Amino acid sequence: MFVQVIKSKTGGKTYASHLVRESYRTEKGPRHRTIANITGLPESVREMIAAALKSGCSLVDSDALGLSDALDFGGLAVLHDAWERFHLDRILGDIPDAQAKARLKAMVFGRILFPGSKLSLQTVSAGTALAASCGLERKDLREDLLYDAMDALNGNWVSIEKGLYREAMPSGAMLVLYDLTSTYFEGRSPDKMGRYGYSRDHRDDRKQVILAVATDVSGIPIHMEVLKGNRADNSTLRPLLENLKRRFGLKKAIFVFDGGMSSSLNLEQMKTEEMDYVTRLSSSTLQALIKELPQDNQPELWDRDQLVELEIDGVRYVVAGSEFRRQRDQERRSVRIAKGIDALTRMAAVSRKKVDAQKLSSQAGRRLLTLKAHKYFEYCVNSAGKLEWNLKSGVAEQESRLDGWYVLSTSITAKAAEKEFIFKCYRNLLEVESAFRQIKTYLKMRPVFHYRPDRVRNHIRICFLAYWISARLGTEWLACGETREVPLILTELQQIRIGKLRLGKKPVRTLITDIPQKIHKMLEKLKIGRLFNTPPKWAM
Repeated sequence: MFVQVIKSKTGGKTYASHLVRESYRTEKGPRHRTIANITGLPESVREMIAAALKSGCSLVDSDALGLSDALDFGGLAVLHDAWERFHLDRILGDIPDAQAKARLKAMVFGRILFPGSKLSLQTVSAGTALAASCGLERKDLREDLLYDAMDALNGNWVSIEKGLYREAMPSGAMLVLYDLTSTYFEGRSPDKMGRYGYSRDHRDDRKQVILAVATDVSGIPIHMEVLKGNRADNSTLRPLLENLKRRFGLKKAIFVFDGGMSSSLNLEQMKTEEMDYVTRLSSSTLQALIKELPQDNQPELWDRDQLVELEIDGVRYVVAGSEFRRQRDQERRSVRIAKGIDALTRMAAVSRKKVDAQKLSSQAGRRLLTLKAHKYFEYCVNSAGKLEWNLKSGVAEQESRLDGWYVLSTSITAKAAEKEFIFKCYRNLLEVESAFRQIKTYLKMRPVFHYRPDRVRNHIRICFLAYWISARLGTEWLACGETREVPLILTELQQIRIGKLRLGKKPVRTLITDIPQKIHKMLEKLKIGRLFNTPPKWAM
């Protein structure tokens, strides 16, 4: 085909017609026929058509063109790139079955983008490029095959965890943040793991396991232990120290953890191991410390915007506070007292035919304990069988003296680090706790539906891998000024789709759909636009 220009004169004027024509053969010789009249198109467009036809292109009927297999693709493209950049295929190298590794990859990607059960993965990923991004087909995501892939983690997890640590922290971790969380079971739980205990998910009616998590200062996870659901917080630290030393070779590091783990036995153990620590102590400890201070160094004289350093009996303390925490403490106390008043008023108003004074008093006490308001009230059952109560005088006023303040204890000497460094270490822990709560919500680690102990652990290990990738990407994107959660960003990027341009029934090329302006700006900000310049080979 070619563009032919035909000129004609009418009334002294010259007219040009631009026709797309093609040659064909007949019995009488070659002939030309007109395919389209493009005279009415702008000159620049006519020139483009002429150049395209000259280079060998041809025109087809628009009805013959179509886009097939259009799949959600953007977030998966970012995850596939991260998987390769972070060398996760090499880290999983001890798993000999390539198909099992590919399915593990699919479960990790699925946990980030569309978390749910293994049974649902094949269905929820149907309109996405998940299978292609892992070198699989949709039929490879059957539930039984995914369970077999999970089982491949048995016996290989220690080497995988070591590989993740070397990849993320080649120089080792000098600051280790330690936190506990929990996740509960739906239905039957493994007999040797699931226990009733303090639930951080507020599901005391479900058996649970406790997760002990160690991360670096950026929130990238180093190690995770799965413990029985009734394990006491202060009994978890010493085994973790042993694992970190044996598995990762940690010899000198600063450990930061919250008050639940800071028993005297744990702190003595850390001194014996020559490991430094920073930990927050309880409010009762702060009150005891205040009593030992002279009258000219009391909280009323401190500035909440400044750190206060104390050394008592050879132990270094840093007292920190803020106006925000002061207001928060006041509001919490007011709410608890108000709820306590309401609960006691309701109980006192109930008419009872037969009163068991001990039982009624016990009920009132348990109710106040549940509301965390017990210390503010005095109550008793009078001779007439009526519940009487009063606010304790001076308790709220005494407590308000310490509103907004909390105390940190550390083994690091003042010569080795200033008080600002101690405070910053603990602030890092608070930020990581917040990030871990968010990631646990988005990855839907809870509830757990598995019943075999090894599969419970492997389910949590897949969540750990998803958390590790999310934390690595989050660290990179934070440097670009992006503070939103990684799963939310990746889900938004899934609006970018990829499909195959079809001519009739024949696919001719793979195309990425037009990228909305808002998402295009996000790609530029995160410096990942290169991933969407051309379709990747794995998607073709």
